[in-house]
Amino acid sequence: MLETTIAGSLPKPSWLAEPRVLWAPWRLDGEALNEGKRDATLLALKLQEDAGIDIVSDGEQSRQHFVHGFLESVEGIDFAKRVRMGIRNNRYEAMVPTVTGPLRRRGSVHAAEALVARTHTTRRLKFTLPGPMTIVDTIADEHYGDRIALATAFAELLNEEARELAAIGVDVIQFDEPAFNVYLDEVVGWGIDALHRAAKGLACKTAVHICYGYGIQANIDWKQSLGAEWRQYERVFPALAASHIDQVSLECANSHVPLELLSLLGDKDVLVGAIDVASNEAETPEQVAATIEAAMRFVPAERLYPCTNCGMAPLDRALAQQKLAALAAGAALVRGHPSAS
Repeated sequence: MLETTIAGSLPKPSWLAEPRVLWAPWRLDGEALNEGKRDATLLALKLQEDAGIDIVSDGEQSRQHFVHGFLESVEGIDFAKRVRMGIRNNRYEAMVPTVTGPLRRRGSVHAAEALVARTHTTRRLKFTLPGPMTIVDTIADEHYGDRIALATAFAELLNEEARELAAIGVDVIQFDEPAFNVYLDEVVGWGIDALHRAAKGLACKTAVHICYGYGIQANIDWKQSLGAEWRQYERVFPALAASHIDQVSLECANSHVPLELLSLLGDKDVLVGAIDVASNEAETPEQVAATIEAAMRFVPAERLYPCTNCGMAPLDRALAQQKLAALAAGAALVRGHPSAS
């Protein structure tokens, strides 16, 4: 009960990539880079286990970015043809590659790092993939000419990949869909259908992560524009409650999300964000416990999984480790309370 996990990414060691930035450039190349990614994955697992995290992740140590790490192994995408594009409804701009032809995987994208992680931990293992709608929002398109058609094509590739990861022994496959908090009508119109295609036939647990973004300035500024209550979840949670996805990962800590919205998720497992990834201070166990207990007013403890708000890739590594420890300690505090039994 109240088993802890993380949303996905952890900071990379400074010998592997430039620290404290998103899209961090690699500091190694060739076989040294491959070896460094493997070593960083083992270190990420060890740090989570030491902190007391129950359901661990590879920390996305082999990926420069949660979306583009998948796209790099997809045929039909030209990384030499990068364009500057507004993403998340023009919240910020990024240099993105271009779809120039039919999409297909060149082979398994993440099987190697998933196998490393599965081999070196006995704990349950979670692996993250970008969701179809978020991919579509993070790439330029010169071939399909239609967002739904493009999302459907990516969903088929994601499903191929997810089935291979499940066969390796991954226990939870999470599709990251921060775009679900932006294009609310499209989520109901076609986003969840694309997500279903990506998760089709998976025997392992499936999750979708919907947050308000990494702790970067563009996201912080956007949050400040959302007013006293953030009610984006109110539009999409009923549709997710009716979906085939098992778990929903969301942002709560230090947010303006009205927690009563959690009741809209029906009988889904809820990965409640109890760690603020936009803060430069580590939470205390008591603060984490307070977030968990507030969520328990709307979700029973047996369906609640304390988690981070989002990935922690841009954070200082020491700070991230302190936050992981606080997450585990806060969950332990709540488990010891009579209200959790």
